[in-house]
Amino acid sequence: MPLIPEEPQIHESVPGPRATPAAGRTAPTPRPVPGPGPRPAPPRGAPAAGVRPGKPGPAAPPRGPVAAPPAQRTGSQLPAGNAEAPAGAQLQLIPAPAGGAVDAADEAVDLLLDSGRAPGEILVLTTGDPHPWAAHELSFGDGAYWAQHDAADDVFYADAGAERATGRPVVVVALNGGSDAVTAQVLPAAMARAGTLLIVCGDPQRINTVLGANA
Repeated sequence: MPLIPEEPQIHESVPGPRATPAAGRTAPTPRPVPGPGPRPAPPRGAPAAGVRPGKPGPAAPPRGPVAAPPAQRTGSQLPAGNAEAPAGAQLQLIPAPAGGAVDAADEAVDLLLDSGRAPGEILVLTTGDPHPWAAHELSFGDGAYWAQHDAADDVFYADAGAERATGRPVVVVALNGGSDAVTAQVLPAAMARAGTLLIVCGDPQRINTVLGANA
């Protein structure tokens, strides 16, 4: 069944401030990432439980409140016949071009945190280039990077193909690259990792094509 893109929102969100539609978004301007060397303090302060890990680069200016998205959504769930999510898990599609998928995923995380979700309950996966936070942390070595995953006290960002990334209550997938074959593998795997909510940020037409070919 084809997807019917609608205005983006998060099922489990309490009315979410700062919800901004991701469709039609242009690719974000690349942000500088610190290179190797003595480990600097994270851009938004030292990571701590309950605090979202900051991405390298200057912090974004405060944004004013935006009208909350509609409370209900009916037409943009992923087709149930292509990959089954765990019992009770909700599936949400946020339309976004490949160049804007990571930005859309970041906004989804903001909404989840604003709604009261604990940072350690959220896993963000990318199908193309690594999320800037992941690339930054990996520059200090795999050991330190995966130690943060195992601590499970903050939002964690990983490549969608990383088998070591275990499931969490909420999984956000940014379809920011990769072939259709990769996408066809990533979506069922992400559904299996999501405990209660799976959010997919990407091109609805491409998702329909990939899932339809594997139906």
